[in-house]
Amino acid sequence: RTVQVVPFYARRTTPLQSSILYRFCPSRGLFCCLHINKMASMAARSLSLAGKNLVRRKVLLDQSSSLRLPGLSIARRWFASYPPHDLVGLPALSPTMESGTIASWNLEEGQAFAAGDILCSVETDKATVDFEAQDDGVLAKILKDAGPDSLQIGDKICITVEEEEDAGAFADYVLDEAASAPPPAAAPEPAAAPEPSTPAPATPAPTPAAAPASSAGGTVVASPLAHMLAKDMGYDISTITGTGPGGRVIAADVKEFVPAAAEAVPAAETAAPAQAAMAVAAPVAGVGYTDYPLSESAQQTAAQLAHSKQNVPHYYLTVDLSVDELLAMRSKLNDTIGEDGQQLGVYELLLKAAAAAMKAVPSANASWMDSVVRVYDSVDINVVVGDGDALYTPVVRDVGKRGVKSLSEDVNSFVSALEEEEPSLGEEFNAMGTFTVMNLGMYGIKSCAPIIREPQACALALGTLENRIVPNDAEDSDEIYKESVMMTATLSCDHRVVDGAVGAQWLSAFKSHVENPTTLLL
Repeated sequence: RTVQVVPFYARRTTPLQSSILYRFCPSRGLFCCLHINKMASMAARSLSLAGKNLVRRKVLLDQSSSLRLPGLSIARRWFASYPPHDLVGLPALSPTMESGTIASWNLEEGQAFAAGDILCSVETDKATVDFEAQDDGVLAKILKDAGPDSLQIGDKICITVEEEEDAGAFADYVLDEAASAPPPAAAPEPAAAPEPSTPAPATPAPTPAAAPASSAGGTVVASPLAHMLAKDMGYDISTITGTGPGGRVIAADVKEFVPAAAEAVPAAETAAPAQAAMAVAAPVAGVGYTDYPLSESAQQTAAQLAHSKQNVPHYYLTVDLSVDELLAMRSKLNDTIGEDGQQLGVYELLLKAAAAAMKAVPSANASWMDSVVRVYDSVDINVVVGDGDALYTPVVRDVGKRGVKSLSEDVNSFVSALEEEEPSLGEEFNAMGTFTVMNLGMYGIKSCAPIIREPQACALALGTLENRIVPNDAEDSDEIYKESVMMTATLSCDHRVVDGAVGAQWLSAFKSHVENPTTLLL
């Protein structure tokens, strides 16, 4: 029976740090106490004193109470129509977790569990983590089925009870969303805000495409990793078209999203987009320091590199190359071209060698796309030109099928475009290739470990050319050592796509083409 209680007359604290509230019940003429343990479940019990016999009865309180432990949200709602139960919220299973999806349930409704048993598996932004029970109980009701829907921390996912016979009472239980509506209500407002700010006539296509990715509440349906990528890269995820089940936005959609595409028409009308990008605010001098504002492109590049370094499992392979034969071939080609023509550089020959190595080891010319590895047919190489706030990585298309002279013309055109007073940069300056090569030899750097630019799987850094004394492998020479022009090349690899053996095979093929440049004609 439910015991009605009136305001208590006395209160004391036990040595166990539990509160005991004494209340007087006029209808029974007895004192009743409400025992609330500090770390327990707010279970109320009354003690009926009749002579020397103690009779314990449960008290059902028509109210809600919450118990919050580190990383765990449990709300106890006890009503007269339902037995005592716990509403279990999605816990924070990692320090950086903000949302997650339920990958699978390990228990069925009505099944008992013990402390340490796995209730469900939760897919976070980094991995799939098991949600373990903290106490014994029975899974009475599953409120959120396993699926792609993203859940915020604290969202109620199931109901647990202490007694197995109480589980059947929750067969038709419906979660009251009114109590949890205020916290999520703040999230849909920013997501809906960008829609009126985007001109409808300018981008009619993304609007209907993005509709399947939105739930009834107006939130975008996307994987946790996609949310994290969009946040780190500064993208509005509501403008990204989802290709996953039911229009869900996955990580590959974010990686392939080109924000500049929506602004293609204004960019074409601007004669000097690079000049506009470089026109940042003037430096701000302080006491003992000066702040130099960054352009939008520099901030975007910094964000992408920081995210790539954190997200991509890098490893590095280094090899020393003899470029004597390569320099000899370059000299012959330049003699053929003549002084009036555009002279070839060592850099273009190394680009050709890198493309030839991709032909020998095509699995390195690939990208990580979450659920698949995408291998590309053509070798499009990003080259690093400029420095500081004017650092760009334009792409040289289809390097494997073009001649060295054609490659040299592209590289020289990129450098010349940056040297103009009013540079006019084409779309190649913002395009993403399948591989990146950077040359630091002009600065006297011997070796460098480059950062991979997602979604690429490899990046190559070239050091300076220097004369070294190396063992003489010529059979017809009596000299033990010889002087040779050497260079150090370092390959950064994404271990998810290119493992150590594949990376070593690619670097070995690259070394072979550099030291035997006649193979580039094959």
